[in-house]
Amino acid sequence: MDFRRDSDRDTFREEVRAFLRDQLPATLAGSKSGVRSEQAELVQWQRILNAHGWGAPYWAREHGGTGWTVQQRLVFDEECAAAGAPSQDGFAQKLVGPVLNHFASTAQKAEHLPPILTGERLWCQGFSEPGSGSDLASLRTQAVRDGDHYVVNGQKIWTSYAHQADWIFMLVRTDPSVKKQAGISFLLVDLKTPGITVRPIISIDGRHHLNETFFDNVRVPVTNLVGAEGEGWKLTKFLLNNEHASASDLPTLLRMLNQLKRLASQAQAGGQPLARRHAFAQRLARYDAEVHAISVMVQRVAALEADHSPAAHAMGSMLKLRGTELQQALSEFLVESLGDHGAVAYPAECEPGNSTSLMPDMVRSIVGEMFYRRAATIYGGSSEIQRGIIAKMLFQF
Repeated sequence: MDFRRDSDRDTFREEVRAFLRDQLPATLAGSKSGVRSEQAELVQWQRILNAHGWGAPYWAREHGGTGWTVQQRLVFDEECAAAGAPSQDGFAQKLVGPVLNHFASTAQKAEHLPPILTGERLWCQGFSEPGSGSDLASLRTQAVRDGDHYVVNGQKIWTSYAHQADWIFMLVRTDPSVKKQAGISFLLVDLKTPGITVRPIISIDGRHHLNETFFDNVRVPVTNLVGAEGEGWKLTKFLLNNEHASASDLPTLLRMLNQLKRLASQAQAGGQPLARRHAFAQRLARYDAEVHAISVMVQRVAALEADHSPAAHAMGSMLKLRGTELQQALSEFLVESLGDHGAVAYPAECEPGNSTSLMPDMVRSIVGEMFYRRAATIYGGSSEIQRGIIAKMLFQF
């Protein structure tokens, strides 16, 4: 990899900044936390991006994407985070979208990809089940063939944003008689189909972004099967590697780091700025270096994936492991650094009073985000699972 300054990248950065200045409405700017944006904001921003030809920043041009390089995608993410732009639908953009681009039939691509670009179809992920999280291959939700349909029965849990999604991509067991990985298939399901019930789970941050989803004799057309029966595990490994690589959430790490730097100059302790306090400055410098290391690692993983290197999977797990641990450390440090202001978990809809005039947007959201980030080392494959993958993969090299 070549880390020398790239004039083309600098030019592209100015292009992105100009676009954000001109096209990002003031009503959408200033994202308050790393949690996904409100549904209306997410859809509005997606439509703005798509009208500019940037509706799929992570896809190849032949799939309707921008065809950007790894460096360009990183620049786009960094600048959107710095401007406080709304998030996109990560389930569609980074998970099911790439799966459809690589494995779906022509008819499936024609049906599902355009609505992702226009923001008309939001997605959620149906993988985890009660008793089947890290050991995903033990899932029990069944899909039994009945003519031109599958009849689906079972339960999914931790289904993020299912209450806002239009469709769910899910893993189902189509053959219980074979090795557990071999009997899994990948199915697309319209959430308006009769027999589906979505129930909310309120998490420790006080928000509703999680759900449990029940399937009671849900009839799904066989044409909604991606790939062949029994190929679900192959598609899942492809999808999860993308999830591991993106789970470090570099834009969120950069946003937290910038919040700490603002806090260093604006907050005081003992009559002097926090930046003048040795212990604070030392920790901030260390986290600055660690976020930069994550940035370099993101580039490295993307380069390995582009070269179809078998090391990409292990590196993706390393990135997921270190990035999510750093999310937790930074959010905790922010709460500590805010002192008394960080000791109150304001409800999302609550405006802090005059006593919390220091960086009110951060104060209002940071405790909730710290609670939310406790799950970062669990979702997408726990840290323990990632360490196992790393050990197994590196033993082969």
